[in-house]
Amino acid sequence: MTSADLLDSEALLEAARNATGLSDFGDPAFRDGLAMLVETYNSAPLSERGRRRNHRRMIELLTTRLRIEDAWRRHPEILDRRIAQPMVLTGLPRSGTSALFNLLATDPVTRPLRLWEARNPDPIEGLPAGASDPRRDALEARFAEGRKNNPEFTKVHYASADTPEECVLAQAFALHGVQMGVEVMLEPYGSWYRGQDLHGLYAYYRDILKMLDWQRPGERWLLKAPAHMWGIDALIDTFPDVSIVWTHRNPLSCIASICSMTQLLMVPLMEVDNATLGPIVMDFYATSLERGLAARDRHDPQRFIDVGHDDFVADSLAVVQKIYGHFRLPLSDAARAAMQAHVDANPKGKHGKHEYDLAAFGLDRDAVLRRFAPYVERFSIAVD
Repeated sequence: MTSADLLDSEALLEAARNATGLSDFGDPAFRDGLAMLVETYNSAPLSERGRRRNHRRMIELLTTRLRIEDAWRRHPEILDRRIAQPMVLTGLPRSGTSALFNLLATDPVTRPLRLWEARNPDPIEGLPAGASDPRRDALEARFAEGRKNNPEFTKVHYASADTPEECVLAQAFALHGVQMGVEVMLEPYGSWYRGQDLHGLYAYYRDILKMLDWQRPGERWLLKAPAHMWGIDALIDTFPDVSIVWTHRNPLSCIASICSMTQLLMVPLMEVDNATLGPIVMDFYATSLERGLAARDRHDPQRFIDVGHDDFVADSLAVVQKIYGHFRLPLSDAARAAMQAHVDANPKGKHGKHEYDLAAFGLDRDAVLRRFAPYVERFSIAVD
């Protein structure tokens, strides 16, 4: 790799300024994350395609950050809004968070974070009321093409512009968080992230949600990310009335699946040694679970409810009833009907079956069960 191929923080910042005509990036604390990402991308064995993609993505993050800061400046009333009583889903990846998230999002009173707006939270000035955002339409065209060209990833995680999506996409504009799920598997970003206090990240994210709520208000925000296990304390401190739904599944299935998903995310960027990747992925998610549960034990247990993957598969609407009852939320007839329609239209495996196995990633049953033994015991998870 030549010096011309290397990313440079100042060059990226200047490119973003030139692209937007703006110069205020906000709190300079974001530069630490920027520096770590740049160092990580420069150290990783990226392909030429991977270098181009990451260069483009970094400029997109920085230009959007400039527009976010500019919108807060032009519309200070945004920051006066309150994100009240959000419901947040978390748990190990592939434990059912996405399926439950999509089902809960059909309740007309919920306000899920949708993929296109997580990627484009800043408003377009002068867009007529009710008009489709052209960024949404362009993104959906790209996703439609991606679903056609990469059906294997679609089996793992179906996505469209309007799909309810993880918080990490919007958190990325802080140049922080788990980014695309690849960076935290690489060094030095992976170690840097594990050592961070996440309160600043969550405060920034809260203000992005205020921006979205100002544009398209909702009654109760519905959010989701396995990454929230890293930030339970910050999440609760930032949203004091948050309710948290924690999904659970046999870690043998979770780890095999998330190893495969991570590999699919990395392959377009670099060559991947699956046997090396597997233990890194397992450690990252096992550590996130351990930290999350330790933080959970410091808070009011009534703030949390546990949902088993197998229970959700067996009777998803009964699980929804349990969640609403625990948090004393009304479940309207309209919500019940919408949820039933969603269940009927989305049978398991609708987008194909994703095949995966531990051995392909240098792991075996005993190694996974040893690492997750306290978790399996605490929640009485069947592993046979």
